[in-house]
This record gives sequence, structure tokens and C-alpha cells, in this order.
Amino acid sequence: MFPVTSPRPLLCALVAAFSLSGCMVGPDYLRPDTTLPDSYGARLPAQPGAAVARGWWKHFNDDTLDALIERALADNTDVQRAAARIEQADAVLREAGAALLPEVGLGAAAGRTRSSGVAAPVQQGASLYRNNFQTSLSTSFELDFWGKLRRASEAARALALGTRYAKDTVELTLVSQLIGNYLNLRALDAQLALSRDTLATRRQNVDILRARAQRGLSTELEFQQALGAVAAIDAQVADLTRNRQLAQNQLGLLTGQLDLAIAPGDLRGMPLPPLPPSGLPSSLLDARPDVRQAEADLAAANAQIGVAKAALYPSISLTGSYGTQSRELSDLFSGPANIWSLGIGLDLPLFDAGKRSARVDQASAQQKQALAGYVAAVRGAFTDVRDALVGVEQYASSINALQAQTDAAMRSLEFAQKRYDAGYSRYLEVLDAQRTANDASLALVRARQGQMVEVVNLYAALGGGWSVDASVGQGEPGSP
Repeated sequence: MFPVTSPRPLLCALVAAFSLSGCMVGPDYLRPDTTLPDSYGARLPAQPGAAVARGWWKHFNDDTLDALIERALADNTDVQRAAARIEQADAVLREAGAALLPEVGLGAAAGRTRSSGVAAPVQQGASLYRNNFQTSLSTSFELDFWGKLRRASEAARALALGTRYAKDTVELTLVSQLIGNYLNLRALDAQLALSRDTLATRRQNVDILRARAQRGLSTELEFQQALGAVAAIDAQVADLTRNRQLAQNQLGLLTGQLDLAIAPGDLRGMPLPPLPPSGLPSSLLDARPDVRQAEADLAAANAQIGVAKAALYPSISLTGSYGTQSRELSDLFSGPANIWSLGIGLDLPLFDAGKRSARVDQASAQQKQALAGYVAAVRGAFTDVRDALVGVEQYASSINALQAQTDAAMRSLEFAQKRYDAGYSRYLEVLDAQRTANDASLALVRARQGQMVEVVNLYAALGGGWSVDASVGQGEPGSP
């Protein structure tokens, strides 16, 4: 610390320091060049400037689904944790920003001391007691010559943005998962309806066969085969009922409603949402919250290199105080009682056995890791869209084939029943036709469910319409 007798020279130095504060060591952030194909290679055309609208799940025209999503976004614990991380990151950002400003403190003290009457000569009549009153206003400020504090603030800001992107990712994943579970529930409802219809038919056949057997028109074998067929469908209904309850429980967990009960519905009555505009692959860099989060992490790691490099250079701090000091309280605020001090401090690293250089290398290695994570996120986003497009197309082909198979199976069942009623075939032929028709109908429902899930996956892969709240500052994560 170098004391001065007048504040004017130090004030001049402070002005000069602020004029040099624009220098920042370390690399400035630039978005990496990630090469993506011009299209997703699917039959669906890419549309420049296309974007997914938030609330796309309303295309299902299902009030129950809308209410579940609204409840989940409000009460899901994963979303609540993500929101708390935003609060934490914002507090870190405020702390980093505060480091750029002077710290000011106010102090006051009062004391009374007694001196020894024998340790040192005391003038006759002088008091051995002494009062001391003091007030002070102090300030300290670190000059950010090399940009250490600004780089730290830049990193904190990028991480604060990253927590917002992370929350968007959590919400998008939650909505996609919830819709998938809901579609599974409605598919199970449809399969239960089909299975119960089949069960009712087979029970009627048992009654008919019992009556025929009593008149000698059917064999005991056919009657037992009919009973076995009823038991098989009973087991199928039990499995479907169990799976439906599990799907409902999962929806209750996602929405925070552990006692959730959803009335039966039917997937076959739900419309297939229109396919979203796929846009250009390059638009994923801004549309996908997980990609934006990876970029924010990269920007923060990039800024930390500057923080580490700035530690290689001298740090300069200014201190100052102004106050009053007096033996008598009545004189504390008089002119002669004023006191002040100004100082400048210099911390120059000379030898640390490579510790600071090692921290630069650590920061550089972390930046490389973040870069690899960002590239992986971009490639994963492209693959997600491409996979979903393939799934949508192939399920459409499967549904056409399964619909034809189901229609043929139903006609075969009708013919088999007529042949049996006319006495031209055994009841086993009817059972085989019933089994084929039942399996085809269930497979068609599962294919429709799969197609809807792939459409949901496509909406999610394209970003789901989420857009970050960039209220913490500039829109790009690397902006200081």
C-alpha cells in the first residue's frame, strides 16, 4: 500500500484506470461452425423460416390432455427444481456483476481507555482516562485492467441463460413424456374395448355351444375349446387393465396428482396432428433448448479461460476512507475532526511454480469438453428429427397394411361363422378367425399409437416451440 497526502493524484490514476478497462484477455466467444446437411433426407420438404408453435399438443383436440399438461408444467418436481436452479444462477450473476462495482462500508466506534499512572510520567492534573469517538465511510475497488471480473460476469451470465434453456428442455421432455403416456393410456382403452367385444362374442358362443352340445349338435371338444378361448381373452383383458392402471399412475406422478383417475377414452377417436414444418437443419441451433444450453455451457467455459489468463497479470486495487475522529462526542462532526485516507495496492505474481498456468490449461481443457458437448448436441438434434420423420413415414405405411389385414380378417371371421353355422366346418375354424381378427385389430391400434408418438417426437425434436426468457441480458450466451 502506497499512501498519498492528497486525493487528487489518486483520482487522476482512477480516471486513467477506467480508460484502460476495455482490455480483456482470453478468447471472445464465437459460435462454432457446425456443418449440417441441407435437408433431413425425408420426403417432407424443408421450409426455410418455419417454426413450431408452442401449444402444438392442442392439435389432439383433447381437453383432458390439455389439463394434464397444464397441471404438469405447474406442479412437476423436475420443473420446480429447474426453476430453482434459475434463481441460483441469477444470484451468482448478480454477485459477479457486483464485483465490478466499488464496495462501500459505513463504520462507527466509541471507546474509553485508562492509562497507567506509573508506567509513564503523567502531568499533574492530567486525567488517566481518555475517550475516543470515530466514524468512517470506506470504499474499495479492484481495477479490472485485464477483464478478469468482466469475464467472470460473462461466464455467470452464460450459465444463467443455460439454466433457462435447461428448464425449457425439462418442460419439453415432460410434455413429450406425458403425451406419450397419455397416448399409451388411450391405446390401452381402445384395446380393452376391442378385447371386451371379443370376450362378449366368445361368451355368446359358449352359450350357443352348450345348447348345441345338449342337443347333440356339437362335441364336447368344441365346447371346451370355446371355454379356453374365453379364458384367454379374460387373461388378455386383465393384462390390459393392469397396464392401463400403471399408465394412469405414471400420469399421476408426472402431474403431481397421486390419486389421479382418468375416465376411459379411445385412441381411435383422436385425430392425428398435422405434421409440423420441419424447417432447415440449421434452424435447430436456435430452436432446440438443449442445443442452446450446450452452447451456453460452451460460452461460459470460453469466458473462464479469460478469468484464468487474467490471473497471470498484476491486480490493482484502490482503497479510500473518509470520516471523523474526536476525543469528545461534541467535537466529532467539527471541521478539525475530519480524517481521510487513500491508497493503491498492487499484487504482482512472480513465482507460483506454474499454478496459474495450470489453471489456464484446466480452463482450456474444460472449453474443449464443452465444445465436444455442443457438437454432440447439434448432431443428436439432427438425428432426432431424422428418426422421427422416418418413423412417421413408415408407420403410415404400416397402418395402411394393417388396416387391409384387419378388414380381411373381419371378413374371414364372418365367412367362418357362416360356414360353421351351416355345418360345413368345425368350431376351431371360427376360433382361428376370431384370434386373427383380434390380433389384427390390436396391432392396428398399436400402429396408430406409434404413429402419433412419432409425430410427438417430431414436434419435440424440432424444439417444441419453446423460446427462452432472455431477461438476463443479451440474446447470445457469449455476450458480456
